[in-house]
Amino acid sequence: MPPAPKYPSFAAVTMFVLGLLIVLARASQAMFEDPETADDRPATDEAESRVPATGAARIEQHADTGKKRHERRILGDESDPWSDETGRSGEDSPWGENRAEADARRAREPTTEDSPPEAVSEERAGGAQDDVNVSTSALLANVAFSQGLLGAAIVAAAWLADVPLAALGVRLGDPWSVGLPAVGVGAAVGVALYAANELSTTVADAAGVDYSEGLREALAPDTLGGWAVLLVVVLPVIAGFEELLFRAALVGAFATGFGVSPWLLAAFSTAAFAVGHGAQGPGGVAVTGLLGFALAAAFVLSGSLLVVVVAHYLVNALEFVVHEGLGVEWT
Repeated sequence: MPPAPKYPSFAAVTMFVLGLLIVLARASQAMFEDPETADDRPATDEAESRVPATGAARIEQHADTGKKRHERRILGDESDPWSDETGRSGEDSPWGENRAEADARRAREPTTEDSPPEAVSEERAGGAQDDVNVSTSALLANVAFSQGLLGAAIVAAAWLADVPLAALGVRLGDPWSVGLPAVGVGAAVGVALYAANELSTTVADAAGVDYSEGLREALAPDTLGGWAVLLVVVLPVIAGFEELLFRAALVGAFATGFGVSPWLLAAFSTAAFAVGHGAQGPGGVAVTGLLGFALAAAFVLSGSLLVVVVAHYLVNALEFVVHEGLGVEWT
C-alpha cells in the first residue's frame, strides 16, 4: 500500500517557492520600467546621469522592436550633446565638460574622416554587438537557471511528499494526458491564446494602459545560436516551471489534497501569476492575468499538465518570433 501523501508539507514548499518567485519578480521590476516613466524622474546622482546605459537598461531605452531595434543597437546614438535638440547649447556637457573643453578634446581626437567609413561601422557594430550578446546571454542563463532550480524544488517536494502524479496532471498511459493527443490540444490552445493575448494587448494600448515589453526585448537574442537557446532551452524551462507551480501544484495538487474547488484555486493561482509578472506594467499584469486564468481553465478541463505546458510555450515562442524576430507589430 503506497504511503499517504503529505499534502501540508508539499503545500508549505509550494507557497515558499511562490513567495520567493514574487519577491524576485518585484525586485527585478525596476530594471524594466517604462522608459517614459523613468525619464520623468529627476536624476538622483550626477555620476549616475553620466553613466551610459548598458545591457537591459540600454535595450529598454529603445522602444523599437525587430529589425529597427537591432539597427539602433548596432549604430548607437549619434546625437550631439551640444546640439539644440538636447537643449544643452552653451551649458556643461553630460560628461562634466564645458564648451571650450569639449572643443579642445574634439580637436585632439581623430575624426571619422581619418578612417574609412567601413572601418568605423565595423568597429561600432562589433563593440555594440558584443555588449548586447553578453547582456542577453547573462539574462537567458539567469532565467533558465533560477526557474529550473525552483522547478526542481517543486518536483523534489512532490516526490518526498508522495504526491501522486495524477494530482499534478500527469496520468501515465493516458494519451490525452501525456501523449500526442495532449500535444495537439496544447498546440491548438496555445495558438488561440496567442491570438487572444495580442488582442488584449491591442485593447490595453488603445486604452492607454501601460504595457512594458522591456523583459521580452531584453531576452531577445541577436544571433542564431541565441535564438536556438531561447526556443529550445529557456522558453521550455519557463513554461514547464510556471505551469508546474501555478497550475499543477496550486490547482491540481491543492484541489486533490485539500478538497478545495479547482475553480477557486484557479482564481487564486491567476492572481499570483499576474502579480509575478509585474515587470510588464499594469497592462501586462491585466493581460497576463487573463492568460493565466485561461491556462488554469485549460488545466482543469483537460486534467493534463502537458496540455498547458505546450500552450504556454507556444504563446511565449510566438510572441518572441513575431515581435522580436520578424519585427511585426499588430498595433
